[in-house]
Amino acid sequence: MSILLKIHESANGKVVAACDHDLIGRVLDDGTVYMDLDHHRSFYVGSKIDSVGLRDALSAGFYCANLVGKESISVAVSLGLIDKSDVLTVLKVPYVQIYDVR
Repeated sequence: MSILLKIHESANGKVVAACDHDLIGRVLDDGTVYMDLDHHRSFYVGSKIDSVGLRDALSAGFYCANLVGKESISVAVSLGLIDKSDVLTVLKVPYVQIYDVR
C-alpha cells in the first residue's frame, strides 16, 4: 500500500497532510462526519511514499499533521505521536489531526 504526502508551509510551521492512496477520490459521509477526499484531493496529493517516507516526514517536525487511513495512522501510533484512543473514524476509515504547540 502507498501513502500520498504533501507538506504545506504555514505561518506556524509545516502542515503534513498524508492519506492512504486508495482513499483519494472517495467521499466519506456517515451523517455526522463528512470528509471529501475527492474535492480536497489537492491537499493530500503530492509525493507517493511508503510508511518509511511518512515516518521521516513526521520525524522532521511539524506544526500540524492531518492523517487519513490505516497505514498513515499506524505510522503516527508507532512513533508515539498519538495513541490508538486518539483516532477518530468515518465509515470505518481512521483519521486524526495532530498539533505540536510547543
